[in-house]
Amino acid sequence: MTTQTHPEDQALVHLRLDFPGHRIWRSTRSDGRLGDWIATLHDPRDGVDPTVICSNADDLRDALNRERTRAAK
Repeated sequence: MTTQTHPEDQALVHLRLDFPGHRIWRSTRSDGRLGDWIATLHDPRDGVDPTVICSNADDLRDALNRERTRAAK
């Protein structure tokens, strides 16, 4: 039997691997569905803002790359 991983699950894993200074997770909407993508800063060398919230994985990746650049300055 072959199992397939949902693309959003894969995106979450990749974000967590690429940005280990953040705790990255999905919010849950009031109807139980998954909502926004959230990154909470744990290592100040990796960002400036304590929390970053975006509506999709690509936008969160872009925002975390900007955070990383800001922290490096």
